[in-house]
Amino acid sequence: MFGNLAEMAKMMSKAKEIQANLKTFKEELPTMEFSATSPGSQVKITVSGDFRVKKVELSEEALKDRELLEDQILVATNSAVAAAKAAAQEKMNEITGGLGLNLPGIF
Repeated sequence: MFGNLAEMAKMMSKAKEIQANLKTFKEELPTMEFSATSPGSQVKITVSGDFRVKKVELSEEALKDRELLEDQILVATNSAVAAAKAAAQEKMNEITGGLGLNLPGIF
């Protein structure tokens, strides 16, 4: 009987630890930055951990072809957002110990 109480206390302690780590992580997300470049490195996009575009850098060469530039912006932006999502998911797995928790509103 008391063994179950000790296990429950341990689980509650772990849950509080996870909750505190998640709160810290959520506060840190907007300060994290992820960058990606298009093929040929003509476009570089930087996004924050909360998926906001922070910076767009274009080479002189990129400005010569509008359609190609638009495509490169899309590729670089999607790559930067994917990197941010992957890093966030990796951190979530680290915080939760890989429990596979689905926590709505975290991303």
